[in-house]
Amino acid sequence: MSRLAIVKLHKEELKFSAGHFMLFSGTKRESLHGHDYQISVSFHTVIKNNGMSFDCREYKRRVLDICESLDYRFILPGESDYLRLEDAGDQWIAHLELESLPFFKKDAVVLPICNVTLEELSNWILQQLRKNPAELAEHHIQGMVVSVYNGRGESGAACWGTCN
Repeated sequence: MSRLAIVKLHKEELKFSAGHFMLFSGTKRESLHGHDYQISVSFHTVIKNNGMSFDCREYKRRVLDICESLDYRFILPGESDYLRLEDAGDQWIAHLELESLPFFKKDAVVLPICNVTLEELSNWILQQLRKNPAELAEHHIQGMVVSVYNGRGESGAACWGTCN
């Protein structure tokens, strides 16, 4: 009989600071602002005969790399129904119906998300961690929950597999 476990990464260094705005419609958005985001990941897995599930240090490194790619950047949604991004050389021009906002590319990152929300960020991070299905199977990872906290006591989470 296999024994199930949840291995959770929730360390102080799994964080990033980034700017964003949420889109409510084609004409209404939040003001530009930022957060200190914290990430935690729960892996639903099997305990092997040696008493452990897998070496979670590799996943910690991956989450740290994700954090580094977002740290001190302005996050723009690349798949929004409300926002159109124009490539203007060294800038992204974000077009809403009534306004255009320029962002230097060196300061911004465009993610394949529809809005910069906790739910979308957690799902995008989850997809980054799921890119290698063979590795997940090798580590007997059957599910994952990625939570993103915005530093104000709010969080959003995305779930894959057996995460009930």
